[in-house]
Amino acid sequence: MKWNKVIALAMTGALSLGLLSACSGGGTSSAPEGDSGSSSGEKVVRIGVFEPATGDSGAGGKQEMLGMQYANRETPTVDIGGETYQVELVYADNGSDPAKAPTAAAELVNQDVSLVLGSYGSSVAMAGGPTFDEAGLSVIGVTCTNPNITAGNDYYFRICFLDNFQAQVLVNFAKDKFNAQKAYLLGELGNEYDQGLISYFEQNFDGEVVKDSFPTNTSDFTTYLNKAAAEGCDVIFCPVSIAYSTQIVKLAADTNLDIPILGSDTLDSNMVLEAAAGSNVQLYVSTFYQEGGSPEFDEGIKAWLNEDSTAMTNNGGNDTIAAVTAMGYDANYVALEALKAAGSTDPGDVKAALPGVTYTGVSGAIAFDEQGDAIRDTAYIKTADNANEAWTLETVQTAE
Repeated sequence: MKWNKVIALAMTGALSLGLLSACSGGGTSSAPEGDSGSSSGEKVVRIGVFEPATGDSGAGGKQEMLGMQYANRETPTVDIGGETYQVELVYADNGSDPAKAPTAAAELVNQDVSLVLGSYGSSVAMAGGPTFDEAGLSVIGVTCTNPNITAGNDYYFRICFLDNFQAQVLVNFAKDKFNAQKAYLLGELGNEYDQGLISYFEQNFDGEVVKDSFPTNTSDFTTYLNKAAAEGCDVIFCPVSIAYSTQIVKLAADTNLDIPILGSDTLDSNMVLEAAAGSNVQLYVSTFYQEGGSPEFDEGIKAWLNEDSTAMTNNGGNDTIAAVTAMGYDANYVALEALKAAGSTDPGDVKAALPGVTYTGVSGAIAFDEQGDAIRDTAYIKTADNANEAWTLETVQTAE
């Protein structure tokens, strides 16, 4: 088999410029064929990045990749079996589309990578998972929270909490904060992430629920928000993509909707903040990280964003740190720990080492259970400070 090679992108400011520009166009970044070393003779280990750079989840995918790229810029080498390897990130755009995900996964399988990171978006992770499983290539999920991703797939791991946990956390918060007795649940029709979270929320909520699903490419949510108000709902739960959540939040702001909106980790975006800016919208999201959790990380990545215009653009135009960026950063370091523990770049050796890997990252302690899922027991609840266009920590919530 011929192996396509990727362009080495580590160590310089050109990292984000080249990679993020490539991400915007989709496909896999590649370079001429050759051996496992770089053009300068250095040993190279390749980590695949299975993320959306386009489609409804493209904004979130780019923010998740920023964390990986910053980590790669910060730590461009890894010692494996007593030798130093240059670390290259190899990209495949899954397009936010389950129909495209297997092709993107197959591209990475054919790129001589030792393991893979991703994806933002549970639907594409589930769609691409079998391809990685069949190839014997391990994947570290970053923020793909649907429980079905690791079920029946020995090669998929993840560092994030799961949707059943996240839904329980949000139910508890709705009860504790708002004494909610009636909830309006809104998600995209056929979207496994949305519908999975809605199902878990409904299972755990002991009050009344009103549910709706909107068709893909919906651009007017007036009917749905009006229904939530007419039904007398105490909270709205809409675990939807950034593309839809910005529309929903902007409409709620324009119409002075006074029902609190609860969102899942996908709503933890500076673009959603921008949609709520200057309004009275009550917006709360569950997420993985809040600025201030690691001052050193915050300072470093903000400096990088402000010196690199392409990185700033891919972060939504400002230096607000998204939780998915912190998670991408941690995932990259977990991958390095797996390579060190394996003492080899062989995917089989990496797979054997991964279950025992532990790492304390900026998002907290990371370890895997027998299923390959993260052992996590808390989530951050953030609220939108609309006057200052910033997230503030509301509470740290558990599922107990």
